[in-house]
Amino acid sequence: MFIDKITSTKSGLLLYGITPPKMETPADKVSEIAERTLSRIQGLDLDALVVYDVQDESARTDKERPFPFMGALDPFEFASQYLSALELPKIIYRPAGKFGPAEIEEWLKNLKKHTFYPIFVGVPAPDFTPKTSLPEAYALWESQQENSVLGAITIPERHAVLHDEQHRMMSKMTSGVSYFISQCVFNVEYAKQMLEDLNELCSKEGKNLPTIIFTLTTCGSEKTLSFMEWLGIHVPDNMKTELLEAEDILEKSVSQCLNIAEELTDFCLEKNIPFGFNIESVAIRKKEIEASIDITNRVSAILKGKGMR
Repeated sequence: MFIDKITSTKSGLLLYGITPPKMETPADKVSEIAERTLSRIQGLDLDALVVYDVQDESARTDKERPFPFMGALDPFEFASQYLSALELPKIIYRPAGKFGPAEIEEWLKNLKKHTFYPIFVGVPAPDFTPKTSLPEAYALWESQQENSVLGAITIPERHAVLHDEQHRMMSKMTSGVSYFISQCVFNVEYAKQMLEDLNELCSKEGKNLPTIIFTLTTCGSEKTLSFMEWLGIHVPDNMKTELLEAEDILEKSVSQCLNIAEELTDFCLEKNIPFGFNIESVAIRKKEIEASIDITNRVSAILKGKGMR
């Protein structure tokens, strides 16, 4: 079970991430999208499904968004109403700052009823005034932590600039967080440096390392690449050149993702860092989603080859 693997810090977890349909999608179309999602996912070798919350992050940057922002359905509502046939644990993202403490407390109770697991995320822009801070949200979770695990996000790119991600992570671990899901990884060196610094801090503080789940995503077009960079994902120049000069950019991105998975697997095994992978597609194009399914199967094979699944 997912929760057992997290609490025992067992490596080799495999997750798949989705976003709910757009908010204005008619109910019958939502059902169709859910059915397609179920048919893609049900045969995969997964430990849990991640259901993201979509926020408008345009205020955090002055760069033009490559794709227009469109709000999505609430991830808890979508998962509970349309994905109940999928017998997998579900990890539900929630921007704590957009909701008051009473709303979050009720949401946590509903998660527990469905055996869903929370990940709280921060505010969409620095000047956003939160109704509930992350520490406050974590404190609310503490009263409901029985038979649950709390996750958080981590951003290697932020560590490359501020060099303090390990301290952010330690603070969240002190509040009950036992695993982290990263932003999409294309710069392996950023991820490795973050892990090295976290490992050193945990050793110094006498703390066990949390499970780190690395997100991998497909890139099927130049526009998707621009969107990834707009989101803050750092794609090294040599990888970007490979993508833009490839005959098939999507095929090249799949190859890059698998290389990243291999490299991070070997690194984490060598350093005894509990880890896993979360596969997604940042674009909604059918080909990119299908490629993400292919990556999931092939990452599963990599982990099986190392005796972890």
